[in-house]
Amino acid sequence: MALLAPAAGRAAPSADPAACRPLAPADVAADLGRVRGWLESALPVRAGGAEADPLDYPVAVIHSGMLRAAAATGDRRFSDFTAARLKFIADALPGLPADGPHAGLPPGFRRKILAPRALDDCGAMTAALIEARAAGVGPDLSPVIARWGDYIAHGQFRLPDGTLARHRPQPVSLWSDDLYMGVPALARMGSMTGRPAWLDDAARNTLQLSARLFRPAQGLYAHGWNADDPDAPAFFWGRCNGWAMMAMEELLDALPADHPRRAEVLALLRAQIRSVAALQSGQGLWHQLLDRPDSYLETSASAMFVYAIAHAANRGWINPVSYVPVAQAGWCGVASQIDGSGAVENICVATTFASDPVYYCTRPVSVRALHGYGPVLLAGSEMIRLLRNPAWEIRFDHQACNCVPRPVQAAH
Repeated sequence: MALLAPAAGRAAPSADPAACRPLAPADVAADLGRVRGWLESALPVRAGGAEADPLDYPVAVIHSGMLRAAAATGDRRFSDFTAARLKFIADALPGLPADGPHAGLPPGFRRKILAPRALDDCGAMTAALIEARAAGVGPDLSPVIARWGDYIAHGQFRLPDGTLARHRPQPVSLWSDDLYMGVPALARMGSMTGRPAWLDDAARNTLQLSARLFRPAQGLYAHGWNADDPDAPAFFWGRCNGWAMMAMEELLDALPADHPRRAEVLALLRAQIRSVAALQSGQGLWHQLLDRPDSYLETSASAMFVYAIAHAANRGWINPVSYVPVAQAGWCGVASQIDGSGAVENICVATTFASDPVYYCTRPVSVRALHGYGPVLLAGSEMIRLLRNPAWEIRFDHQACNCVPRPVQAAH
């Protein structure tokens, strides 16, 4: 669910224009600090006190964001957030195999740990646990990682060609969301174990899901695909495109430079970034349905795009001259949605794969939908790296943001 309370949200939020302006890393860090403070209150550690499922996939993305924020800012309060909540999970493990009620644990906690039924139960959290383990944050949850990795590799429903799939809304359906729910976990399992088969599975799934979900004419991902109607109309939901873009970057971060599928993944990423950048609104944000300006401006997808575009620029995968200004304007838009308490506004609530645009356009928004908080932490952390990147200088000329590459110093 990842919604802290019933959404009293509205269907069509408005956003104040966020003028593009010079940014300082300290200002971005302050924004992230407010978000962390809000989450500290919203997601308490005490047994039975959490309003949200500590294993829910948006919480996993929050942990990844906290780990990146700690690294970008040097502020251990971000990683301490994750360490305390992973300790809660570790402390609950010894009593889980026993039958009967488990006082102080959220509903479904035991089942998700011991017998996951879907990628949403464990995929994003597997990636977050591996990331925390690599950073030395929190207890070592290797037994949980191993169980979940085995489920993703062997238990999750797949097409005959190995593509990760679901039984909803139709008996055989594909979701763009599952690029993120599955691929980063597979990629990080490969990095953790040193076994190439994990990376091969991650690359194969990225390309096979994309073959059915990516629309080259628009350069965007459709939210879903049904085997019983593969030519149905496509709806380019913002957040599913964010999941896809972030998943490809997680994979590229893990793939060796000489992996035989790396060039194909990078080409897909560049094509999607090119299209998404062209659809950015005048407020720096992106629309709920990316190609529908009559749909509202939505924060979680916007933060995902800011993170992914900034990360790709920092990695040298895209031209910073063209895309650093897009990330800069995007962060200004996202930051305008963080209120004084650290709550993030205009986040679309949980959204299923649907067959009509009205459904997407009328989904409520809520500050208590957790789907936007991890992406905001990721976006801000990557923007701090972008602002400190010595490869370029960011200048403003007649209020226009320009990225000017610095000359490469010759080696002596």
